[in-house]
Amino acid sequence: IVQHIQQHRPETPVAVISAHGSMDIAIEAMKAGAFDFVNKPIDLAALRKLVDIAIKSNKLSESQDSIDIIGESANVIQLKNAIKKLARSQAPVYVSGESGSGKELVSRSIHNLGPRREKPFVPVNCGAIPTELMESEFFGHKKGSFTGANSDKQGLFQAADGGTLFLDEVADLPLDMQVKLLRAIQEKAVRPVGEQNEIQTDVRILSATHKDLQALVDKGEFRQDLFYRLNVIQLSVPPLRERREDIPALIEFFLAKLDQDNPGSQTKVSKGASDALYSHQFPGNIRELENILERAFTLCENETIEAEDLQLDTTNPAHTGPDRRKSNVSHYQQCLNYESVDEYLSEIEKEILCDALEHVRWNKTLAAKKLNISFRSFRYRLQKLNMDEEE
Repeated sequence: IVQHIQQHRPETPVAVISAHGSMDIAIEAMKAGAFDFVNKPIDLAALRKLVDIAIKSNKLSESQDSIDIIGESANVIQLKNAIKKLARSQAPVYVSGESGSGKELVSRSIHNLGPRREKPFVPVNCGAIPTELMESEFFGHKKGSFTGANSDKQGLFQAADGGTLFLDEVADLPLDMQVKLLRAIQEKAVRPVGEQNEIQTDVRILSATHKDLQALVDKGEFRQDLFYRLNVIQLSVPPLRERREDIPALIEFFLAKLDQDNPGSQTKVSKGASDALYSHQFPGNIRELENILERAFTLCENETIEAEDLQLDTTNPAHTGPDRRKSNVSHYQQCLNYESVDEYLSEIEKEILCDALEHVRWNKTLAAKKLNISFRSFRYRLQKLNMDEEE
């Protein structure tokens, strides 16, 4: 029935209500296009919320103007169309893509175009929360429930009530927390630490990671049942190298943003710099482009960014992002492109440190912890590689 309505009246939101519901049926229904899935017995207040959201969803504008994604390439147009469609649903969406490709921006666009847009969008980096505080952060706690709990605290589920909870880097959740998260999503209720009763919550779950979540499931490092619950619909964000025609528009956008912060500036990019950027691999994607332009903005003269201001590595074509690491070329052969083995090893170490910082959103303390080295050692390595100012 859901499939039939989707084919003939796709603008009609459909909710499936059943006394014999299971996770498999719920996922199947939402993949078929159901707006939401509800188990009986139905709470009247929850039913009112569902109907209210369905009515708001049916009145949403068809415009793409509020999608804050720069570019008109075929890949981006396809992405925008998918965002429009997913915004109307309440199904969980798993956003996949490389670091820096704009997964949070895509998730925020889904929220902003949907019926929950007047409620909070709450992003959380799952990899940045200390394990011992994770349950309290997600579900809240009562005063006195543990040492340091000096007052009641609202959890992320409660903060996002009525809106959207965006779980970034969801692959970093420890297994015990995955179990608790799965229950909260299925039951639509949370129990704060130290509280006896559950609190009903109404949130839409969006999640993302740059890792291969299916591979982690296969290794037993991520729960399969949680994966199926989060991955009802998967949306892939293309890397910048697969949408190169959008680079000029992105350059214009970032330079206008930099000029806005520096009144009187009208920064431009020379043809040489534009060509260099167009041919760059961008392993760090849009975030890398923004950082390159910000650095070049401070170095350029006469308000024109030249190719040398970009400080791109053009001398070693083997070192152009992920292709180098996936290459069949041996380390020895790659090393021959450098003046010495020390220079080559420094380049690899720099890559590792950059990846670690990207992964935890430039939190040095957490990056050091992830690499299993002391903070002092981490700082020393940054200084040794002249990365202290690039972080």
